[in-house]
Amino acid sequence: MLLERSYPKLQDVPSEPIITTAEVLLVYSDRAYQVSLPNGKKVIAHPAKALEAQKAEIVPGAKVTLEMTPFDFEKARIAEIAPPS
Repeated sequence: MLLERSYPKLQDVPSEPIITTAEVLLVYSDRAYQVSLPNGKKVIAHPAKALEAQKAEIVPGAKVTLEMTPFDFEKARIAEIAPPS
């Protein structure tokens, strides 16, 4: 007797990114940063191509908006830099 596996259908898989805020903790390079999510989890983030001119503003302590895929919670994309308060 063969057991059939049940796989999620493509329309059941979420495709929208998860959007959240974070604080930059460490700068690894101009393309890699360690950020802390509101729940305390630390992930690696890279800036979106639209932020190429603003990379100098991504410093430790900066608040950023992240986009994360629902499939991998270990990395994120920095979509926006919050203005300094």
